[in-house]
Amino acid sequence: MAPFLEMKDVVKRYGGKLSVDHLNLRVDQGEILGLLGPNGAGKSTSINMICGLLDMDQGSIHVDGISVKERPLEVKKRIGLVPQDLALYEDMTAQDNVAFFAKLYGLRGALLKERVAEALAFVGLQDRAKERPSTFSGGMKRRLNIACSITHHPKLIIMDEPTVGIDPQSRNHILDSVKKLNEMGSTVIYTSHYMEEVSAICDRVAIMDQGHVIAFGTLAELKERVSHEEKIIMTMEGITPALIHELSEHNRVIRVIQSEQQVEVYLPSAQQELQDILYICGKHQAVLQTLQCEEAGLETLFLSLTGRTLRD
Repeated sequence: MAPFLEMKDVVKRYGGKLSVDHLNLRVDQGEILGLLGPNGAGKSTSINMICGLLDMDQGSIHVDGISVKERPLEVKKRIGLVPQDLALYEDMTAQDNVAFFAKLYGLRGALLKERVAEALAFVGLQDRAKERPSTFSGGMKRRLNIACSITHHPKLIIMDEPTVGIDPQSRNHILDSVKKLNEMGSTVIYTSHYMEEVSAICDRVAIMDQGHVIAFGTLAELKERVSHEEKIIMTMEGITPALIHELSEHNRVIRVIQSEQQVEVYLPSAQQELQDILYICGKHQAVLQTLQCEEAGLETLFLSLTGRTLRD
């Protein structure tokens, strides 16, 4: 089956620096692809090139078999973009915001009215249609942002960090909306700094770093790559550089990550080495508050590939 979105050897430079470095990416029709990467990995630049908002220096991008370079307007009609930065007019009602963006796609008359009402109902804002976004919570604004992007029934929906800075209830509402849009026939690209979101909704995942894809596959395929690792997560008082150094030097420890009062120790077997790890902590007079052992997952793979955590 031909891919719905295909990027081949795409290059983008800013000055002499490569932002996207011979990127190859395939998204099949009807799937939800999670696009992960640390800040500066090239995700937003890639999205802007897919949408025709930024010219590529080299390579090709096709959406639904159509070249972004040769027929950009045709491609834009097929895409709904939910940007990371809210694209709303605070002095217009929610209804007028959605109508404004719908008109950019040529919707008029009865169809315009129908699609605006449909989009607001889809995101649960039909009762707030005549209110201004300035009175909305952060989560409601995010949901309105989605409504503005789906009135033209796009075949490809790109969501760039759609849950940044919102409450858990709004986050769950947005994740449910992504799954419903996908069930209704839209292909989705979803970027996030929250691994649990990607694990909950995505069929496949692409991990980007330094402008190109460094890992690609289903969640099961990617997790298999770190199935040999487990981690001990400890919350402690009295963490010192000497403690972290000795943990790192242990011959069975793969890596140690410290974040304020939390230490994560990665090993082939957490249970087998737990006694040694606790002995080292006691030796350095660290006071253990909580401890848990887990299998390594997608976050571990991301860390092992990029050397950074997803939220770095």
